[in-house]
Amino acid sequence: MSTTTSAKAYVNNMVGPVMRAGELAAAIIEAAREDNPGKEVFVEDKRAYIRIHTEQEMVLNRQTIEDALGRPFKMNDLEVDLSSFAGQIESHDDSVRFYLVNRL
Repeated sequence: MSTTTSAKAYVNNMVGPVMRAGELAAAIIEAAREDNPGKEVFVEDKRAYIRIHTEQEMVLNRQTIEDALGRPFKMNDLEVDLSSFAGQIESHDDSVRFYLVNRL
């Protein structure tokens, strides 16, 4: 993603997590792509953190994250590496949803 495209992400309908770089961020990227079929998932690697976003809504399922990690995972453990996020967030035991109510 270019700097120009990145700058536009803040004034459009992009939502998703900003993660500390590492194993969990890699699993979240994989889960974002698998759990949101038909959507383009953008990944901005800034070395210390990774911004993962897509248009309007992103769903991440616990099972998909577990499959990517190869181990059990609790959704509230996401908060440990979640630096920030774009949009609104709705968290459940088995999933998390980033979304916008109003489109820009």
